[in-house]
Amino acid sequence: MPQNGVYDLLKLLEIAVDDGYSLGKWTLVNKREIEDLIDRIYAALPVEVQEARLFLKRKEELQNEAQQKANKILQDAQAEADRKLSESDQLKAIEREGIRIKNEVVEDCEKMKHIALQDAENVRLQATDEALKIRENAELYAQQVLTSLEGNLTQLQQGVKNCQIYVEQLRTDAVSKYGQRR
Repeated sequence: MPQNGVYDLLKLLEIAVDDGYSLGKWTLVNKREIEDLIDRIYAALPVEVQEARLFLKRKEELQNEAQQKANKILQDAQAEADRKLSESDQLKAIEREGIRIKNEVVEDCEKMKHIALQDAENVRLQATDEALKIRENAELYAQQVLTSLEGNLTQLQQGVKNCQIYVEQLRTDAVSKYGQRR
């Protein structure tokens, strides 16, 4: 779909909202029409925007996975420490060992969380950079289209002027040619 297709669809969406039935600060609209327009807008978005959106969604999934794994490790470590304390005759030694293991696991989890957050920040920065590049490219494309359109309109305007001059010349020639014979 052409780049301006998204803007056309957004304009249709505005019209659909404006055509809705107003009830004070609320407006009733045709839900199916709005959903259809939203689906068409998503379909009209450049592939790069859709890919960036999927990229961000995957980043969030990875963050959630990392957090779940960290929580599971902490729960498992706590459960293991509790089990060892209850089963052993050497409570003090096992308690110290459990605390050491727990601290190691917490430290490892914090490291994993820190790495996951750094990775997520890198993904966010990359997505932001890509979004900026896409926006710059879209603006450049729009400028090129407008420049081309301006050139075409100039050529068309010149063609119309040339035709007007030609028709005027034909009229002048006809008047001088047929006007002298009378």
